[in-house]
Amino acid sequence: MKNPVFFSMATLGASMLIACTSQPLGAQPTQIMFDDFSYTRFAEAQKHGWQLRSDIGHPGIKNAIWWHEGVSFHVDPHNPDNRVMRLTSKTDGSAANTRHVQVCHQRKYLEGTYAARVYFTDKPQYGPDGDGVIQTFYAISPLAAPMDKNYSEMDFEYLPNGGWGTDRHALFATSWETFQLTPWTKVNAYDYDISPLEGWNTLVLQVGNETLKYYINGKLYAEHGSDVYPEVAMSINFNQWFDPNKIINSSEMRQYYQDVDWVYFVKDSIVAVNEVSKQVQQLRSQNITQKDTVAPSEYENYCSL
Repeated sequence: MKNPVFFSMATLGASMLIACTSQPLGAQPTQIMFDDFSYTRFAEAQKHGWQLRSDIGHPGIKNAIWWHEGVSFHVDPHNPDNRVMRLTSKTDGSAANTRHVQVCHQRKYLEGTYAARVYFTDKPQYGPDGDGVIQTFYAISPLAAPMDKNYSEMDFEYLPNGGWGTDRHALFATSWETFQLTPWTKVNAYDYDISPLEGWNTLVLQVGNETLKYYINGKLYAEHGSDVYPEVAMSINFNQWFDPNKIINSSEMRQYYQDVDWVYFVKDSIVAVNEVSKQVQQLRSQNITQKDTVAPSEYENYCSL
């Protein structure tokens, strides 16, 4: 085991890897989606394809509300010249007073390079610590039916208080073939890294040639193959929710947040991981705060499970 804090939990596919390629600086790929979240209110983001989840349901605490007010925009507390999108969730352990949050972009993403710069937090802003809170960046399609083979989902999920088999903070990379809720049955591949990740992290996912490669801050830590490769277009999502199996015994309200600096997608191209931030910086140097040239898909937009 090369890394003592890395645990492989999946059998990797035998797919041939795509050679890493990237556009030179000054020549952005043709189809990209970029947003650096320089908004003041959500109505501005909505004009550029972002949606808020309203549907009550999985995942998280049963019957909890998916909270529109949980998405807001702020000056970056670590850089006064930058703005960020903030996802805020809170709970007192009860469904009635739990607020999950989810924001989604249009359902038109499949093969290519996905990236985001996300600030993970390990402690609540207030209230007692210890709940199983999940902070995420992922892509997902609707589940048309239980165990539907044409389901697609690819997840980065940070668990600052552990869960899902570990008591330590962990970032899970999970690629899904399919699942059903009742009885709970899943077909997926996953790996996790228990390095502490509070602070800013650049997450990159390369999807091509029947292979998914997940990176944290430039380091490859998970690779999944054709058995869990996505089949249909997905929406790009960020959410924050609470694991109902890991809620502390307290009725005191507690609140967690994660920040998102930017999100970037390049269609049908594997961008070298060390080039992603350079391409984002190029856009910012040109004062481009939002750009979306990815062609729409045949699917309706989607912001739910």
